[in-house]
Amino acid sequence: MVLNTFTVSAAIAPTIIKTCTSHYLDRKPRRQRPTAHISYDEGLNLIRSFLHYASFHTVEEIQAFTSQWVPTPTWVKVDEVTIPNESVTGAADALIAQLGHRGIDKIGGKAWWQWRRDGTSLKAEWIEMRGDHQRRKESGDNGKRVMLYVHGGAYFFGSVDEHRYQMQRHARKLKARVFARTLPTCSGSLRAIARYRLAPQFPFPCGLQDCIAAYLYLLTVQDPSTIILAGDSAGAGMIVSLLVIIRDQGIALPAGAVLISPWVDLTHSFPSVAGDNMFDYIPSHGFLQRPSEAWPPPNAEDIEQIAMHAVEMVAEKALPRKSTQQERKAAAEDAVRGFSIDHNPTDLNPVGNPDNPAGTDGADIRPGNTIPGTGHNLSIMIDGKFIDIKDQIQLYTTNQLISHPLVSPVLQPSLGGLPPLLILTGGGEVLRDEQIYLAHKAANPTKYPPGEAYLNEFPQARAVIDKWKPTDVQLQVWDDLCHVALTLSFTRPAKYMYRSVAQFSAWALARAQNTEIDIMDDDDVSVISEESEGTSDTSSDLRKPRQQFQTMENGAAKGGTVSSEQIGKAGDSLPPFRNHMIRQRVDRHGRIYPLGSHSSLPALQMSANEIGVIKPGPVMKWLDAKQLWDKKYAHEKRRVQKQRVKEMAKGFQDFADDDTPPPSALAGRRGLTMPKEKKKHRSMGMSLWSLWGSKHDEKTIYREEQADRTVGTATMDPETHDDNVQPANSSSKLSKSRSRSRRRKVLDLGQTTSGNNENFDSDLASKALSHELNLENGAFHPPNDPNLLSPLYIPSLQSPGKGPSAAPGYESSALHDGEEVGMARSAAGKIRPTKGGVAFPFSLGRQLDEEGRNASTVTLTGQSRVVGREADEGHDRNGEQDEGSHGAEGEEVSRPQVERFETAREG
Repeated sequence: MVLNTFTVSAAIAPTIIKTCTSHYLDRKPRRQRPTAHISYDEGLNLIRSFLHYASFHTVEEIQAFTSQWVPTPTWVKVDEVTIPNESVTGAADALIAQLGHRGIDKIGGKAWWQWRRDGTSLKAEWIEMRGDHQRRKESGDNGKRVMLYVHGGAYFFGSVDEHRYQMQRHARKLKARVFARTLPTCSGSLRAIARYRLAPQFPFPCGLQDCIAAYLYLLTVQDPSTIILAGDSAGAGMIVSLLVIIRDQGIALPAGAVLISPWVDLTHSFPSVAGDNMFDYIPSHGFLQRPSEAWPPPNAEDIEQIAMHAVEMVAEKALPRKSTQQERKAAAEDAVRGFSIDHNPTDLNPVGNPDNPAGTDGADIRPGNTIPGTGHNLSIMIDGKFIDIKDQIQLYTTNQLISHPLVSPVLQPSLGGLPPLLILTGGGEVLRDEQIYLAHKAANPTKYPPGEAYLNEFPQARAVIDKWKPTDVQLQVWDDLCHVALTLSFTRPAKYMYRSVAQFSAWALARAQNTEIDIMDDDDVSVISEESEGTSDTSSDLRKPRQQFQTMENGAAKGGTVSSEQIGKAGDSLPPFRNHMIRQRVDRHGRIYPLGSHSSLPALQMSANEIGVIKPGPVMKWLDAKQLWDKKYAHEKRRVQKQRVKEMAKGFQDFADDDTPPPSALAGRRGLTMPKEKKKHRSMGMSLWSLWGSKHDEKTIYREEQADRTVGTATMDPETHDDNVQPANSSSKLSKSRSRSRRRKVLDLGQTTSGNNENFDSDLASKALSHELNLENGAFHPPNDPNLLSPLYIPSLQSPGKGPSAAPGYESSALHDGEEVGMARSAAGKIRPTKGGVAFPFSLGRQLDEEGRNASTVTLTGQSRVVGREADEGHDRNGEQDEGSHGAEGEEVSRPQVERFETAREG
């Protein structure tokens, strides 16, 4: 059956109905999980059902379905650009230099992976909010925040159109321009679209070359300090390889990178892959597809048989066959099956096996070729049976290359010397262990080197381990979340994940540019935030920390005690890096807790010699599923093999350098029978999915516009004032925002320097930095101007008419004009200025201008009436004073008994 909107809808409809019914009838297992939210529960099962249904279709059908055109919302501006040939050629040169002569031989040459279809070019899109675009054009700014996004899809499906709603959210939250590679178009027709170079037709390193080319092009139009790299799943894995290449080749590094559920170990050697995946949608057996011209490719024995049949067709003469009918039948079954099982093996450890070297862990009990390498099939002993794997397992590359460091970056000799990284991991996804290991390996390269087998294969790698300094990494493990939970952008957990991405990206950009970056703070107008208040969560669940989860069955910490002390919220300012890491566990409400100790993380207990080695668990899952697939589609696989015989008899075009492309590469089958490209049509199903994913953004943008026009007035008693008190007339989310701006300033406060000192008090620094205070050598310092109130000292509080009382979290005090001045932290965690022991009812801006002032300090020293919305728009967001907003400088600041806050009306 064809793969289209109607067939997909019919296939997943029962799942949607079943999930909705079971969600309300069987709530107990979901109570403390992300699936407690109906939107997350439905979304997770919908994707799982789609991937299962798609496995009964060919690779070409899935690629066509997920690359269909999706309309762009009116509030988003999209511009298409063509990557020039200079960038494409430069990317090839960088890749050749990185691979070296030996690496080029391993991948089959240096010409075939540069080949593209005739009349095609590499294209990309600029994605930006129209409002941000208009403001940028008016200011003449080329953009100080650019995100290069590489989408995922297991390297063989997906497109910019499929991920467009996610990129739009990133652009809105960061107020950035998102740069994404798209489908290369055929010249002469706007509707005839050549597929993006996806595997298996364009295997490794085709896609990686395109990534490098896109980045090299960005460097011609942007400063590297304005660029953030981001990607999800396979795209995040390619981002890691891209960073390593540009680091090693001396190309300017970006400001930072965001890795969302990166797939960095294609050998599936970590424990979590062998476990269950009840909280994930990735098939436990990997990706198996219906046979077609693209997949599966012929194995070594298939190629031999195909070549023999091709010779027979040309010579018109039969060659010698198997001697008996039984042997011929067994050969035909092996050709379809793609693996062999020896039930009575005699040679358990083949002599001269270079991939089971003496001295490696488990060499004496691990017979076969369990480490991928050139010149042999993968083989493993399972339950007394010796299994020889002949067919290609991963669509991205051959079995011999799945352990290549540019394919599985977790096997890189060193991940040090990279820009700051944010790694988001789902605690319920099957790939979580390799992601946790990746984060710790980058932050401590010398502690997590490759195994001896890989160091022997790449002798030059030994010198690289100590070459690069540690990379600063923020690791967030989200309780029970699935792979790339941002895909479910309409859910509450995804909302908090987007905030973490925006906060980290803004910090990395501010750090690289030595400036401040303002980002969205839309919680008051967020549709998801409002809907969250009406979810099925019990009030006790929202109030209590997750003490009931003292051990995480499928998350980061297994068998160890998990801290129940909340230390922050997703989207908060970054605390200091300690030993080059920020290690956090985050629940579905966005509450941050400390991540478990190193000893409680299974990924960190593995020997280096066991990483990159195939394991029985994942192999058995793959074999069980493949036996069903081979039986179901045996006839179709034989038909594909016969078609290849005819193509080989007609002959293919060779490359000048005698390249040998991988069996799946379309470049190796260039000839008269080249498959034709199909026109790109609009997809109703993809459009509805994108509409569902971007609905929240559209409503939020509308609410922002409405909030900017809404006037809210609140009367507050100084004695009962708290920052979290709502205005008296707040009847909706819009009026609740009061005079507060929906922009938040982010800058670098030295998190990568002070916190990496082993003797540094990280708890104190974390609290200080979370409130965006200046920190220097562990002490707070006031500004030098004596005429300004200090925002950096905290005296005791004194309510009007009452004696002094201890302020929560105060540090010290200072005198100003004979009175004690400074800043106090309220019980709600806000920082508020004080004078004479009296706390003012508003938070104080921290960033000072060149004269040591900002809007808050000028207001304090010149006015007794405090007006919201940046002092009635009298001061802009950089703290500079506009005309008509002068205060009576030098007047004593007194606190009235009643304060009135107003939001300025536009116009």
